[in-house]
Amino acid sequence: YNLHDLANLFQIVPVRDGKQNKGWAGQVMERHLGLPINSAQSPNFGSWELKSVSARFKDGRLFFKETMAITMIDPWQVQRTPFEQSHLLAKIQKFVCVVRVVGAHALDHSYIHSVHEIDLDEETYNIVKSDYELIRSTIASDGFESLSGKMGQLVQPRTKGKGHGSISRAFYARPAFLNRVMKLN
Repeated sequence: YNLHDLANLFQIVPVRDGKQNKGWAGQVMERHLGLPINSAQSPNFGSWELKSVSARFKDGRLFFKETMAITMIDPWQVQRTPFEQSHLLAKIQKFVCVVRVVGAHALDHSYIHSVHEIDLDEETYNIVKSDYELIRSTIASDGFESLSGKMGQLVQPRTKGKGHGSISRAFYARPAFLNRVMKLN
């Protein structure tokens, strides 16, 4: 099933004024499953969190195309919350991730490849915890504005929104994280 067909059915626009709506596929899946579109920090299906990530074929193998947004960073909350009680860990522990195959352009056909429930092994858990604690300590010592997408091995803090000039940040799963928790080939 081409996700663009469902997008048309639910009147969700993948591209507007030449710019891609980065969340269109996730919005289509949420609507298809009966959930209104929302961006709350709590898991969007109560006991589980639906995530969508793009993958593309290259040289006959499937690769993750990009990072995946996990949750927004509230600097006040992150600075005061250890990893074990964090929104980041709560989201990751409740992920159900849909991998979709995409083409070179946002209007190319897009199909669901696989669905994965995410479980962190001990090593991955410890690396994500270390990434979180680095972000947490950077906020405390150098301020929220000091966060950089260069930080973190598996999870990075990155600008969310229009990019340059945006003050909001979110936790993003790097492709290295995605490759650890989901097998594509």
